[in-house]
Amino acid sequence: MREARERHDLAPTASAAVGRLVTAAALLGVSLSGRERLSLQIASDGPIGGVTADAWSAGDHVIGARAYARNGRADVPLNERGKFDVARAVGHGNLQVTKTYEVGQPYSGIVRLVSGEIGEDVAAYLATSEQIPSVVAVGVLADPHGIRAAGGVIAQVLPGADESTIATLERNAASMQAVTAQIAGGADPEALLRAVAGDLDVKPFDAYAVTFDCRCTREKVETALLGLGRDELTKMAREQPRTEATCEFCRETYVLSADDVRGLVERLG
Repeated sequence: MREARERHDLAPTASAAVGRLVTAAALLGVSLSGRERLSLQIASDGPIGGVTADAWSAGDHVIGARAYARNGRADVPLNERGKFDVARAVGHGNLQVTKTYEVGQPYSGIVRLVSGEIGEDVAAYLATSEQIPSVVAVGVLADPHGIRAAGGVIAQVLPGADESTIATLERNAASMQAVTAQIAGGADPEALLRAVAGDLDVKPFDAYAVTFDCRCTREKVETALLGLGRDELTKMAREQPRTEATCEFCRETYVLSADDVRGLVERLG
């Protein structure tokens, strides 16, 4: 999250929104394998204009994640509780969750935002679109100098769980200390699990590293330019000494000279 904030020069409230969404994406991304990818996209009418986060398997027990806000400088006053007013920055809109598989068509589900606080919206999506009762707690502790803590926990109820288990999870999630405060105080992932589980038995099975990553490459930029067609590329090569393309997720800029663009024209035949 620190790298995302630095790459996009995110304001504190925008950092909180982006951090919450990319944390949720990373947590849900542990079920991915191979070339599968999960994308969470918020389209909304608030000052931030929308947020997008991706997650995928980046290797053995490694989750790659990336995210950006349409307006990364969006910042609003703290709410009445002295917390980041992410709901006000996000506004009203939709959350779209898209899963891309190695084989077959992508699957997408869309739900209306229930609060704009992101954690509650992800929980609503899981309950509505996937019929999985879930507790979602995600957060970012940021200030004008950067990210102090970021993380979260998702507890999902397995088939056959009784109502008392669901009630226990909900009660623990409502009463436990904010996840960012726990992290800033030294809590590790297992401690977060135990905080939300309370007296329920917890048995850790696997651990995953999470890293900021991006899937953009010069080859993908060239492929996108090829889609413009021969005539448009010829015009670009004639009128522009250089063509630049900047990745929305990582802000990496790719530069192609006029000769590079002419080479693309030749590839089209």
